[in-house]
Amino acid sequence: MILTVTPNPSLDRTYEVPALDRGEVIRATGERMDPGGKGVNVSRAVAAAGQRTVAVLPLGGAPGALVADLLDAQGIEVAPVPVAGATRSNIALAESDGVLTKINAPGPELSPDEQELLLETVRAQSRDAAWIACCGSLPRGLAPSWYADVVARAHAGGARIALDTSGRALQEALRERPDVVKPNAEELAEAVGRPLATVGDALKAAEELREMGARAVLASLGADGQLLVDASGAWFGSARVDVVRSNVGAGDSSLAGFLIAGGGPDALASAVAHGAAAVQLPGSVMPTPADLDPAAVTVTAEVPVDRPLKEPVS
Repeated sequence: MILTVTPNPSLDRTYEVPALDRGEVIRATGERMDPGGKGVNVSRAVAAAGQRTVAVLPLGGAPGALVADLLDAQGIEVAPVPVAGATRSNIALAESDGVLTKINAPGPELSPDEQELLLETVRAQSRDAAWIACCGSLPRGLAPSWYADVVARAHAGGARIALDTSGRALQEALRERPDVVKPNAEELAEAVGRPLATVGDALKAAEELREMGARAVLASLGADGQLLVDASGAWFGSARVDVVRSNVGAGDSSLAGFLIAGGGPDALASAVAHGAAAVQLPGSVMPTPADLDPAAVTVTAEVPVDRPLKEPVS
């Protein structure tokens, strides 16, 4: 079982529009509603692969109840933490030319009692977990050190933990040595405080995150591929992608693929295959085994350090 923790989940509403004209009445040509949050997406990808997952979520109000119902319909067990504030609702406007405009709400503020209940729920649900994946931003009320506390408690209980967050929350958690952290290129650049122009720049930044405390770094580099750096070395993975339809949740799908395969170097191919499949699906749809194309994936220990990134980070 893979346990996911999403401290700031959301109800995501996506509207398809011909074009975004400010000040005008815009008639949507399509709409969809999905449970949102990075950890939620990891659980959705794990469930799509036919494996068991439990999602720990603080949920409140009508949006929170709807998130739970949507996840239940996808075969995902929910361990809800009741909160007084309503779960946030996010809006995405998808234009016909592929431009996506997102409006993310801040979410409810968690009281001290709700914060402690969230930690206790993670502890109680982690007994059977092969991995605990903590993902996304922290809601109001949670200190930047909250993820560090989760990592420490997870390790004390003998669990492995994957962390996908950024900024100060990531910096604080690194001191507790999470088993794997999964930054994207922008988060990797932010963590080391400098731009990334080549795969070699990303490799050096990942190595620095390991020096800061991460036991392994799984870095998503967008169209350029993925890097895995751990105590035994570094690997670079990439995949052929015919058509990119949406990159929403692709990094979360990659993390799910990595955890499903057990983590470590042998799991990088699964991470790359899941990420590549996700970008070829609409919206935040998570890939099933039928969507994966392992033959399109290449993994090598010869990292192309001189290769310029197609999407450099300034």
